Amino acid sequence: MDLSARELMTTDVQTVAPDDDVSEVLGRLARVKFNGFPVVDDDGAVVGIVTQHDLVELFQTKDRTLWIPVGLPPFTETLTYAVDVSWDDLDLGVDLAKNADRPISEVMTTDVVTVAPDTDLDTVLDLLSSDDRDINRLPVVEEGRLVGIVARQDVVRAVRDLRRGAGADVVER
Repeated sequence: MDLSARELMTTDVQTVAPDDDVSEVLGRLARVKFNGFPVVDDDGAVVGIVTQHDLVELFQTKDRTLWIPVGLPPFTETLTYAVDVSWDDLDLGVDLAKNADRPISEVMTTDVVTVAPDTDLDTVLDLLSSDDRDINRLPVVEEGRLVGIVARQDVVRAVRDLRRGAGADVVER
């Protein structure tokens, strides 16, 4: 059985907008079980992707660990991401406040690899296992709009089901 991105994808995709604040997106990432969001414009077009790595990199220096508070004082949430921070970095508080209000459009990856709904399983596997880029999720785009997302986990489950002979029972989401 040949599977396509349409059979593999999740259609209930959480996204962020290009003008969402870094602090808002960090807070959302702290509450979900995945590590990034497609960034879509008002028309539903994918204009970027933002991951934990993109955001944590804003606060990364050397030698020590910092737990990043979400939002500005009073801090109501704390992220569980540890980044190295030098005790000599006297501007850290200023950097946290400065970066918290930055729009995601300034830190997102704009070179996003996407697939069409009819993209076959082999192509999806090639993209997710590429040595050139570390891709965990593939936005599925049809007629210029985001219609779903295929995560590595979706593909692993589908391959497992195919190997067990349950390929015909792939659950549509």
